[in-house]
Amino acid sequence: MEKDTQKKQVLTTTSLVLMIITTVYGFGNVSVSYEQMTYAGIIWFVLAGICFFFPAGLMMAEYGSAFHDAEGGIYSWLAGSIGEKWAFIGTFVWLANWVLWLVASASRLWISISALIFGKDTTQSWHFLGLHGTQLIGVLAILFMIVSTYLSSRGMTGIKIMSSIGGFFMIAMNLVFIISSIIVIILNHGQLAQPITGWQSFIISPNKSFQTPITIISFIVYAVFAYGGMETVGGVTDSMKHPEKDFPKGLIIGSLFTIISYVLMIFMTGFSVNYQKDILGGNANTGNITYVVYGTLGKAIGSAFHLNMATSLMIGEIFTRAIALSGLMGMIGAFFVLLYSPIKSFILGSNPHLWPKAATKLNKHNIPANAMWAQTIFVCLIIAFVSFGGSAAANFYQILTDMGNVAATAPYIFLIGAFPFFLKKDYPRKFRVFTNYKWTVALVIFVEIIVCTGIIFTVLQPILQHQYAKAFWTGFGPIFFALIAYIFYHVSKKKNNVD
Repeated sequence: MEKDTQKKQVLTTTSLVLMIITTVYGFGNVSVSYEQMTYAGIIWFVLAGICFFFPAGLMMAEYGSAFHDAEGGIYSWLAGSIGEKWAFIGTFVWLANWVLWLVASASRLWISISALIFGKDTTQSWHFLGLHGTQLIGVLAILFMIVSTYLSSRGMTGIKIMSSIGGFFMIAMNLVFIISSIIVIILNHGQLAQPITGWQSFIISPNKSFQTPITIISFIVYAVFAYGGMETVGGVTDSMKHPEKDFPKGLIIGSLFTIISYVLMIFMTGFSVNYQKDILGGNANTGNITYVVYGTLGKAIGSAFHLNMATSLMIGEIFTRAIALSGLMGMIGAFFVLLYSPIKSFILGSNPHLWPKAATKLNKHNIPANAMWAQTIFVCLIIAFVSFGGSAAANFYQILTDMGNVAATAPYIFLIGAFPFFLKKDYPRKFRVFTNYKWTVALVIFVEIIVCTGIIFTVLQPILQHQYAKAFWTGFGPIFFALIAYIFYHVSKKKNNVD
């Protein structure tokens, strides 16, 4: 593997926190939670944060402190704990999910741009040079992939700038939401738009679709998976000046910010949004609920200041466009991080003899540019096939989407399950939280049960809805990706005489 001797670009703790916020936190999760459960969603986000996200974050902080010079992120963490074969399989399943995320996001990005400019999705009416709708979006998505890969391959500076911009916009819109909500509640003399009628308001959802045990469990799974993605920043430890201290600090700050933000924002949504009037009456759904929430908040600001209806509606429109811009910048920021970090962790963490020399070669910016371009070509081919392939291609894309449903969380089984083995090896590290081995094993089992329950229910839910094909591909996805990884690992190992 070739390494450049140039001075490496330094990533600060603040930049790491912004990366975590960009890749994990999403106001969309807040608004969807409110649309499904209102205040009753708070308790599940608190429990998911305390029982899953925070302990998992502390485990990753210890991994990062021990393997602070490792270039492979979670691959290096797993390899150092349970061996290279399982690290290869677990990381490949994880990478496969993020590749599918790139495919979807490169196209979905243009819907966000349409919402920002026109106030709604108009992409199906777009046309240029004989291309229309899905075809034009596909071409634009491919161009965006190429430009993003070029900029990302120029070094950590571009990735850091884009993720920081995305994180800044998210924090800014959170502040706007908090300040505006406080103004509304003060001017309305403490009267909530969604009234609290006792403890039942925090336990029972007004949404009749989320009052049965099965649907409540589905929401709990949603709350757990809303915290996913923090492990993606594991590949940047070698770009930090003092990773053994700064990486754990960044993870803890980022995880606490995320948990507090989710809980606070769900509660404050009730200051301006009434479930019956604004959600049921406003024809809100999971696709547009974020815009509905911000638009309603803007109108509530105008109403609280006793402005006329036209002015209140205009403020609502401004708020809607602002959250559309924030969501767009957040998506772009996450795109740059996820374009680089997963493939870098996988390629540079694994044994270099498993790959052609070109794959592990670093450019002058210390970036595995060849591997990133190979990933981009693969993503672009899928986008082109889906965009120009007609109904058969659309069905293929739906299968890919279903296969990726649990692929993102499956690696947590490896990461969390490997932690006791990691502790047994007692790697030197400056950050230690888990000092009692027996209690740690008990905690690992508890968190593993949460993750496995979520994955099992994700597979069972479409069966309960009689969507058997979706259930099959959802369950088969991680198994299929693991089989590919297993076959590739053993074939490459044998071919290249790797011990």
